Amino acid sequence: MSAILQNTTLRRLKKGQVATISGITADGEMGRRIRDMGLIPGIKIQCVGRAPLEDPVALRLMGFTLTLRNREADFVKVTA
Repeated sequence: MSAILQNTTLRRLKKGQVATISGITADGEMGRRIRDMGLIPGIKIQCVGRAPLEDPVALRLMGFTLTLRNREADFVKVTA
């Protein structure tokens, strides 16, 4: 049911889609903050929902749910 994803960002995930983090493009403080939240290459992640205005996005990874703003999600590259 979910579309095949190739080199896209977390912002593009639809509800229910599962992907693997392939890289983080943010540098400095933003990159560190994203990695500190557990968003590191190789981790499987699922989009579990979005707020009514599509921002933020709710993600499920490693047994917990994380919300991330779209401007931060743009720095996280994923593949399926």
